[in-house]
Amino acid sequence: MPTTNLPVHHHKMLRAIAIFEAVKGFAAIIASFGLLSFTHQNIRQMAALLVGYFHLDADAHYFKTLFDYTDLLNNEDLRALVLLAYGYAAVRFVESYGLWKKYAWAEWLAAVSGAIYLPIEVSHLIKHASILNILLLSTNVAVVAFMIYRLRWRRLTALRY
Repeated sequence: MPTTNLPVHHHKMLRAIAIFEAVKGFAAIIASFGLLSFTHQNIRQMAALLVGYFHLDADAHYFKTLFDYTDLLNNEDLRALVLLAYGYAAVRFVESYGLWKKYAWAEWLAAVSGAIYLPIEVSHLIKHASILNILLLSTNVAVVAFMIYRLRWRRLTALRY
């Protein structure tokens, strides 16, 4: 059930997070179209062309790893990745809708789904410190913290009445 007596700053934050989640859903769908375009293609050859086009060192460790993984991908794997992207997008859209409508279940979903990524993001930041990684981690921590705050606020408000 949506909360009706919502402070203005809560309302604005929920709307901003809902939009952010919807954007992530659309990004997953767009990425899945890109993955679909690779079906029936020689992915290793395409990766080699990109590395050559940008005049990068094909013998570098990262590119050797990239080439190893491209050999493992086949059309069925790409289709599975596309289905996973669609599932991820569906969850983001459902979460976005629930946050827009101010449902408690959506706040729980946002808190839990955001918290799941925190250890991965911290580990990635430790290995590859960058401004982008700091920004991603900070944004995710802020969303999770706000959702926990909202859920506590919702509970305390319910106990008062």
